[in-house]
Amino acid sequence: MSTNWEYDCIVIGAGVQGSFTAYQLAEKKQKTLLLEQFILPHTRGSSHGQTRIIRKAYEQDFYTHMMEESYELWAQLEREAGVKLYRQTGLLVMGPEDSQSYQLYKNNLQKNKVPMAILNRDNFSQHIPNVNLAVGDGAVVDITAGVLYADRALKTVQGQFEKLGGVIRDNEKVTDIKPGPVVTVSTSAGVYRAKSVVITAGPWANRLLAHTGLQLPLKVVKINVCYWKEKVPGTYDVKQRFPCFLLTESEETKYHIYGLPSNEYPGLMKICYHIGGETDPDERDKQTDRSDIDILQRIIARCFPGLVPEPAVVESCMYTMTPDQHFVLDRHPSHSNIVFGAGFSGHGFKFGPIIGKLLCELILGEVPSYDLSPFRIRRFQDQTKSAL
Repeated sequence: MSTNWEYDCIVIGAGVQGSFTAYQLAEKKQKTLLLEQFILPHTRGSSHGQTRIIRKAYEQDFYTHMMEESYELWAQLEREAGVKLYRQTGLLVMGPEDSQSYQLYKNNLQKNKVPMAILNRDNFSQHIPNVNLAVGDGAVVDITAGVLYADRALKTVQGQFEKLGGVIRDNEKVTDIKPGPVVTVSTSAGVYRAKSVVITAGPWANRLLAHTGLQLPLKVVKINVCYWKEKVPGTYDVKQRFPCFLLTESEETKYHIYGLPSNEYPGLMKICYHIGGETDPDERDKQTDRSDIDILQRIIARCFPGLVPEPAVVESCMYTMTPDQHFVLDRHPSHSNIVFGAGFSGHGFKFGPIIGKLLCELILGEVPSYDLSPFRIRRFQDQTKSAL
């Protein structure tokens, strides 16, 4: 076993948040080690898959504001690496016109002057063919929204990190973290020491935080990522300018349904339920709940007449949920040189560049670029436990 490699910072977890944090630290000339328990690339966490939605449409202002800069940082990475990571498709937001959620999305887009289009029942099918808008539902389009090429993005940011002199060690599971003025991190293959540590371990966050005496109110859920076959190939294709979509609620469920145009699998459209059954991240295949698929089948039969209402492919992904579905970005209450990002609740990928920037600022003691009060752990006062 190798021992006592010295770094300025160790980042644990090489998903999108950890990889961008490591990249930002390397940009700031910090000698940085990025640790990953699995062999890269892998499909066992929350950052895999070919596509994710990128959007400014949110119920909360603070996310819309953060996304302004996130778009810029994604574009900067594209330029630096000479790789295409984003495709503009627009995002169709649908929901009951008189519901609070739909109104918040619509008002927030208008208030923040995000390029948008408001559709009505008369012109809806002209702009969005092969979709049935439910009676009483409104529809708006976030025009700048689109698709991020997720696997490609992860590979790109990790490559840029290594170009800056950063070190990635995959297939190294962290077995212990000893806090102190210098933090000691033990893995299955060695022992490393650093002035500071960032924990971005997704579904495994609480297992790592336990070594530091902290537990957060996080719940890991398994999402069925479903692909639905077009009856006529090309009907919902990205090349036909079909948009991503978000259904805020429906007669079948009060939870979000989201979808992306057919792209990664030709002739198949990705449509998922934004919630899943609780699972153990190391035994996620034991969780076989398919109640979400039943709900999706009913919605697809009603709203998407051009799709076969039976999933052709079902993959899986894990979300790490917080009680309020807002992120956790904070410094450890007892160890100021340990910072963590967790609980991205199924909507964090598009924020990767900005999360990386914020976690980098926290670990370097700089003033954060954004107000972090929505993301601090003090909001969970009653639910944050000491693990000691």
